[in-house]
Amino acid sequence: METVVLCECFARDGLQHEPRFVPTESKRALVERFAGLGFPRVEATSYSNPKLVPQFADASELLASLARRAGTHYKATCANLRAVERALADLDAGHGANEISLLVSASESHSRRNLNRTRLEQWANVESMARAARGRFRLVGTVSVAFGCPFEGKVDPGVVAEDAARFASLGVAHVALGDTTGMATPRTVREMFARLAQVAGLVPIAHFHDTRGTGVVNCVAALEAGVRHFDSSFGGVGGHPAKVEYGAGYTGNVCTEDLVSLFESMGVATGIDLDGLLATAALCEQALGRELFGRVTRSGLHPLLRATP
Repeated sequence: METVVLCECFARDGLQHEPRFVPTESKRALVERFAGLGFPRVEATSYSNPKLVPQFADASELLASLARRAGTHYKATCANLRAVERALADLDAGHGANEISLLVSASESHSRRNLNRTRLEQWANVESMARAARGRFRLVGTVSVAFGCPFEGKVDPGVVAEDAARFASLGVAHVALGDTTGMATPRTVREMFARLAQVAGLVPIAHFHDTRGTGVVNCVAALEAGVRHFDSSFGGVGGHPAKVEYGAGYTGNVCTEDLVSLFESMGVATGIDLDGLLATAALCEQALGRELFGRVTRSGLHPLLRATP
């Protein structure tokens, strides 16, 4: 069987869109549950400025309380050098993340809006962050608005490929392309990842949003293009930070339970415990106090899969 590596993003990318603070204990229980289901990568938190993203004011507290599963990468997002310094301090204290992500935007306008820096300034920032990390984490590069920008429209795919190559030159082998407001199509996905296949040593990650209902089909297109690493979020939650708005309407991630059901029904092994999948989706709904966007949460897993729905 073909196999894929999934990263569960509910506790970071999913929650950054939520205006109500989710208690630390609830986050901890969910992150531990995700790892227990078999996700080899779990977004645990973000070292964001709590004034801008108050949801993650408890980043260090969460990591300190988190029971770890051997072989699992727990990721923390870092937007600047100060964030990396915080990640290093937690690591030195014995409870840090073992994977951090470094962010750039493929467009100038989004870089200014999301990171408050020009692209040139942010790349200088990323280089200093990579040096500061000193090989103590697995580094993941993220290129936001890789398939289209809510402010500028079309994004040059050559710029995205150059950004991915620049990450690789800094020793950042894993690079996620973010379809930040759901503009990708299967055709542009295949074309983009074909470009990235020319970058030596690169491990591409597909990070799609389902803004226009195309997230899952774009994942299939990425799979056909040779991608084996995917990001998703239970219930399809997520989007821009609650206090930093861009795009219009729903901007959530590809829904984990829908993606797992589809991949497994296609004969693509995800390594996820299917018997616990929908129960976990229900726990995510309880954490946010509302019904989320998963289709199979309501309908059940693909009926030809041998699992208890």
